[in-house]
Amino acid sequence: MAEKRLSTVNLVAKLACEAVKEVVEGTTGSQIRYAPTIQRIPMVSLKPELGAFVEFTGDYSGLFCMNFSGAAALEIYRRAMQFMGLPEEELAREYTSDEVINFLGETVNQIIGAMRRKIEAQFGLTARNSQPRAIAINQTITLLLNTMIDRPQCRRLSFRTQENAPFYVELGLEQTEFIPLETPEETDVEDILSQFS
Repeated sequence: MAEKRLSTVNLVAKLACEAVKEVVEGTTGSQIRYAPTIQRIPMVSLKPELGAFVEFTGDYSGLFCMNFSGAAALEIYRRAMQFMGLPEEELAREYTSDEVINFLGETVNQIIGAMRRKIEAQFGLTARNSQPRAIAINQTITLLLNTMIDRPQCRRLSFRTQENAPFYVELGLEQTEFIPLETPEETDVEDILSQFS
């Protein structure tokens, strides 16, 4: 039985899952889990309590957003700082502090970079991204890019920290499909030219 091929947006979402896990676990020295289900959603939104978003454009374009519960934001920040050797008494205690917000903005920058590298390695396509913005918020803000006005493809991925605090990725991609070309066989130019002499 042939293996079912994932749609492009679901392939990108899968690569995003891998990038989030690698970066967060690598910076915190702790385990995170993600749900084995990708959710289709109508739009990408920043949600309480802390959100970070970044636009990417190039061979493919879209929007990457991470939404953290206050508990997840604080846990990821504190674990990362302790993993780097900072003493407990020097760490922020509120998820709304500038240190936590700035740290998660930088974390999202590392994650989008890792995701872009994975897409380039697998598909040979490149994109660049703007500087991520992270903010503490208390109400949902829907985000929309011009490239996503016509039937955006949006997905949500669900994660849990080691202490079971929830956080999420919301990903929006323009209408696009990555279709691999057949690998051309090695061709000898001299053989081709000799056919016309």
